Amino acid sequence: MEEDSSGSRTSTHPDHHQMQPIAPSRYESQKRRDWNTFGQYMRNQRPPVPLSNCTFNHVIDFLRYLDQFGKTKVHHQGCMFYGQPEPPASCPCPLQQAWGSLDALIGRLRAAYEENGGTPETNPFASSAIRVYLREVKMCQAKARGIPYKKKRKADTITALRTKRDDEQSSATSSSAHFS
Repeated sequence: MEEDSSGSRTSTHPDHHQMQPIAPSRYESQKRRDWNTFGQYMRNQRPPVPLSNCTFNHVIDFLRYLDQFGKTKVHHQGCMFYGQPEPPASCPCPLQQAWGSLDALIGRLRAAYEENGGTPETNPFASSAIRVYLREVKMCQAKARGIPYKKKRKADTITALRTKRDDEQSSATSSSAHFS
């Protein structure tokens, strides 16, 4: 694989002497779309904000702006369905972006920022304020839907994975037939 002057990856087929472009992965395409959308949002600010002047406040405003396109119902504390994972009827509570979607978006924008010339030290998407904002969104949505998010300790996760692996290994050896 080689890179042409436009930065696109290309591949040569052994039977052909010309370069064929390789389609970017789904992740790379989404990252480019997200980066372009954020850039457009910043250009539409009054006055327009150059990406080099972007701060975590601009990022949080962008995430709040995206809520209008969300599909996740988030009940307010005063709503009779607050805390119910599957409410029996509709209510006027707003739709928002799901926490997981925002988290994935920030990950892609964080990578895109640095790929487009930004430094890790000045990356507004890597700010601790963004992590705090995402944590608050996660907890708010969890409470509104009645879903407890409990932080798993790393040791507990490793122990669970080892137990699962050991169980799979023991069931595989006990269920296999031995012929003599």
